[in-house]
Amino acid sequence: MNTQVESIKSNVVNGIDVDALLTLLDSVKQDTSKGKTNWHVSTSWQGQTRSRAEVSGFGMGGEEIQRRFSIDIDEPFELGGSNAFANPQEHLIAALNACMTVGYVAQCSIRGITLEQLEIETEGEIDLRGFLGIDSSVPPGYESLSYIVHIKGDGTKEQFAEIHEAVMATSPNFYNIANAVMLKPTLVID
Repeated sequence: MNTQVESIKSNVVNGIDVDALLTLLDSVKQDTSKGKTNWHVSTSWQGQTRSRAEVSGFGMGGEEIQRRFSIDIDEPFELGGSNAFANPQEHLIAALNACMTVGYVAQCSIRGITLEQLEIETEGEIDLRGFLGIDSSVPPGYESLSYIVHIKGDGTKEQFAEIHEAVMATSPNFYNIANAVMLKPTLVID
């Protein structure tokens, strides 16, 4: 069967089942409790600067959905690590980029825009004087991140500009990084 005919029949755009996405949107509009999600990651030290984050599932609309993933993390040699895996900052930026990527793909798919290319490049600077506790006036993290979105598809410049604004307004990780998120720490000494 012709791929274009299959795509129209099943309403799949950019690999996204648009009908399923619209059903989710309608479901959450009608019952806001179905839109409540809960995310949990447990991270354990693996020696030196290595750690492993374990994902066992998430909650959505009051249901627990099981998933199993491990994310290994390390630091470069120059920061005391073994350089075996990407470091926490690279994971943070990757999570931002991946979240926004989902947003661009979903926004394009809902509008029937077929993508040919989508790439997000993000960068930022961290002054190690803050991280290493050398100078308390220096922030230990990013003061800003800059990103460039390269997008190509059959949408117009106006449509892509509208999608860009929609992604910035709705991406959870864009929000999480652009706004202060309250952290509620608890220390348990075993």
